[in-house]
Amino acid sequence: MSFETLRALADRAALFTALRQDQLAAATSSLGEHRWDADLATGTFAFTAHDDLARTLEAVPHLLVSIAPGPRSLMWSWALPQGDRSGITDALRVYGEQHGITELTRGEQAFPDDVGDDVDAWIVDIADVIGAAAVEITGRSPYYSAPFGGGSRAVLLLDVPLPPLSVAAAVAALPRVLSDLELSDPRSSVWDLARLAGWRLEWADEAFSAAEVTDATGSATFDFDEYARITGIRGRLSATA
Repeated sequence: MSFETLRALADRAALFTALRQDQLAAATSSLGEHRWDADLATGTFAFTAHDDLARTLEAVPHLLVSIAPGPRSLMWSWALPQGDRSGITDALRVYGEQHGITELTRGEQAFPDDVGDDVDAWIVDIADVIGAAAVEITGRSPYYSAPFGGGSRAVLLLDVPLPPLSVAAAVAALPRVLSDLELSDPRSSVWDLARLAGWRLEWADEAFSAAEVTDATGSATFDFDEYARITGIRGRLSATA
């Protein structure tokens, strides 16, 4: 099982996901050195500053999957006795059933044969793929890839008090985010960014040479070359942004 369908879903949501992960990183960085603690039984999750335990960023966690190098498999939360029961991970299974995605419909998935020797790196990568695919399917974000010993990881969607992603915030973050991001289909990623963020999008022409996204904070125009690569971003922010 190569998980290529999940990779395609993650690729489509890549730009929105990267911006939301950037917001989460900024919020946790403001704590300085910190740790994370989760109690799935009580539905609590918190990032806590090492130097001041009163400084926290709290969230409601929704476990998506547990990935373990020992059995070389991953278990979807809906198949775990202690898994998420909010219905969010059930939505992933239902989506898989509706679209014929077997990676989402089997409770336990074995690692593919082509993982290679660097299992730890593959686990980190597939955790990010699953997180971004879940963002695409559910519209919820951000996610957190949580190491919990022996190379295992849990991937969780977090209901965390971050501001909604605005055009103004995206324009400020995009130069930094795009420098570390390789988009397989930039036009689709921009379209999906607008969809997931709740912005209005208009194409400049039938050749899709540019796309303008707009919300209450302003607008931004993405220019594309003949290979659909982003060649420029022009922002026009509102006076109140």
